[in-house]
Amino acid sequence: MFEGQPKGLWTLALANTGERFGYYTMLAVFALFLGENFGFSAGTASEIYTWFLTAVYFLPLFGGMAADKWGYNKMVIIGIVIMFLGYLLLSIPLGHDTAAAAAMGLALLLVSLGTGLFKGNLQVMVGDLYNAPEYANKRDSGFSLFYMAINIGALFAPTAAIRIMDWAQLSLGYSKADSYHFAFAVAAVSVIVSILIYALGRSTYSQVLTSARKTTSAGNKEEKDTMSKSEVRERIVCLCLVFAVVIFFWMAFHQNGLTLTWFADEFTATTSSGIQSMLFDVLNLVACIFIVFGLFGIFQNKTPKGKLLSIGITVLAIAYLCYKYTILEPEISLSAPIFQQFNACFVVMLTPVSIALFGWLAKKGKEPKAPVKIGLGMLVAGFAYLLMMVFSIGLPASDHPNHVADASPYLLVNTYLILTFAELLLSPIGISFVTKVAPTKYKGMMMGGWFVATALGNKLVSIPGHMWDMPLPVVWGTLMAICLVAALFIFAIIKKLNKVA
Repeated sequence: MFEGQPKGLWTLALANTGERFGYYTMLAVFALFLGENFGFSAGTASEIYTWFLTAVYFLPLFGGMAADKWGYNKMVIIGIVIMFLGYLLLSIPLGHDTAAAAAMGLALLLVSLGTGLFKGNLQVMVGDLYNAPEYANKRDSGFSLFYMAINIGALFAPTAAIRIMDWAQLSLGYSKADSYHFAFAVAAVSVIVSILIYALGRSTYSQVLTSARKTTSAGNKEEKDTMSKSEVRERIVCLCLVFAVVIFFWMAFHQNGLTLTWFADEFTATTSSGIQSMLFDVLNLVACIFIVFGLFGIFQNKTPKGKLLSIGITVLAIAYLCYKYTILEPEISLSAPIFQQFNACFVVMLTPVSIALFGWLAKKGKEPKAPVKIGLGMLVAGFAYLLMMVFSIGLPASDHPNHVADASPYLLVNTYLILTFAELLLSPIGISFVTKVAPTKYKGMMMGGWFVATALGNKLVSIPGHMWDMPLPVVWGTLMAICLVAALFIFAIIKKLNKVA
């Protein structure tokens, strides 16, 4: 699984891990912060939240165009500095008035602009690592590993946000509203770690540090010389069709920070006991991840030493979980943001399963092409909201921001599990598809196009937010229907997409 990958993959992945840890630490509590600090209604909070997400994912289009002209490395460095300034401003408690809201708006703009310069261009650099012939057949698995690594940052983010806020309140005496700024300060620190990793590991990815003013590699130059205008046009059209589908996936998926967080806050039990409570300790989840990787290592390692190491890791992780079970507290409190850790956990846990499955299918010549995987991802996402719809029947109407019901935490955990299956079929595979299909001279812009589709999907996230006063089955049923229609669309044009895949 890890063999045969370029060294630069791990440096770039870890640099993105630090940035994602900060972003998701901030995002885990942001929607709640808007209500707690400024008293915004659900509709107003939805608009602010989704406009921020829209900017975060729309600006990579311009960041990619800038990188096509001035170089990816330069834009990545400028972007992360701007991002740091945004998180730093957010971390300052300025109060609850109009001036504080304006300062927050400026901070969100800086974070969005910095992310726009950093995120897409770093991923183009990852794709360029696989231009060399010896790595060409590793592109999809490489992006899956990259995606797994950056989700390690997202895994710890909700716990970090909750713990730092609790510390600020209990130990330092800050109010609940002011404690949110400590979570934003964690994001600022994580960005510093990210840039240090990027700078210190420069030698591992030096081969992709090019700009539009320099001569590209021989392979890329040949592509520019031989690709006809009609082929360029066909590739761009196919990418745009995929982008159209991606819009609706992200609309459904990014409910994790809005309506699914509200569901956790208003409709999900606020306490947990027994073995279920072990799910809400991030270290227990890490132990489960070690078990999965250990089991894969037992079967995949070719040396006795490697197999013994994998057995040892697996046994130690199981022993740790057994010990934690013996010291369980009778009951623990649950905070709504903690549910956001499950998506990242499942990404890390299921990535080796995904790589092994598609590797096995590839050996048999039956691995589906990227567009088929994307269509399947939409179907799986639809099933997640079918689950939410069925188990929300009979729940009372929302009384935002009050707690009105005690649904089982397992409902959200299972929903995040299914959504993660969908994400692994669509997101890393889609990014890999863009870096493979995009014409060389438009690579940065096309990667920006992927993020524009994400941005539009994030803006549409607010629609279920505005529907929040409706019966819950209507909210979840709408999202399910959207996913199914998008899946039907992509399967209707699958032959056209598979031609360029």
